[in-house]
Amino acid sequence: MIFKRSADLPFSVQPVVGLEDRYPSGFNDPLHAHEQCQLALTLSGMMTVMTAETSFILPPFRAMWIPASTHHQVTTRGAVVFNTLYIDKSLRAWGNHCRVFDTTPLVRALIGEILHFRLPYAPDSREGRLTALLLDELDRMPDLNLQVTMPSDPRLARVCRTILSDPSDTCDLDHWSREAAMGRRTFTRLFRQQTGMGLAAWRQQARMVEAIAMLEQGISVTEVAYSVGYDSPSAFSAVFRRIFGAAPSAYAANRAVHTASTII
Repeated sequence: MIFKRSADLPFSVQPVVGLEDRYPSGFNDPLHAHEQCQLALTLSGMMTVMTAETSFILPPFRAMWIPASTHHQVTTRGAVVFNTLYIDKSLRAWGNHCRVFDTTPLVRALIGEILHFRLPYAPDSREGRLTALLLDELDRMPDLNLQVTMPSDPRLARVCRTILSDPSDTCDLDHWSREAAMGRRTFTRLFRQQTGMGLAAWRQQARMVEAIAMLEQGISVTEVAYSVGYDSPSAFSAVFRRIFGAAPSAYAANRAVHTASTII
């Protein structure tokens, strides 16, 4: 049985239930939380998921684990199709932190199959065994560095949100410390304390995450380079390769192969 709304899900019947959903372009799901753990798999389109601590992007064919009771906000870039499983927090414990990870065709197939299960089912049934297999497979999925840490101080968080809205911005540390109504030294100390890095390194990470999002949308490397604030595609490619271990052109080519294999 396929459910269309989380309000219709029979949480009391099975520890793992799910639905398929679609969000229009520009959709914003305000800050909210679930009593269950959430596993979201994006099939097409791009989502940004923001918690109090971190801003994530969720490209197609990747998945995100959101622990129970974690407040998060979702916005979309283009129309999005995704599957969501709600998992009782007693079944799996990956800590209290969100994670974005890659998926295999097997994981995607198992998630899709679970959405069609007839409820209820016994733990030792085919349905129960497939659910257990999915949970085991999730342990094998590699995490992806598709997030930036957000500071808890509201003044610093405001600065970070502004930079995220325009990663090509080149304003210097003095500008942003004035915007936050802080002295330069206070800004620097507090920013590093709350994000684990300086502003320049944080902005570079934000630019790389935005670059991944744009490459996933099929935008050319040259356009991506200039859009995220680099003076040339070569300068952008050098930083991208250092961080992700591959050239952006190779990443784009791999994305195309990934998409084709999923369609087939």
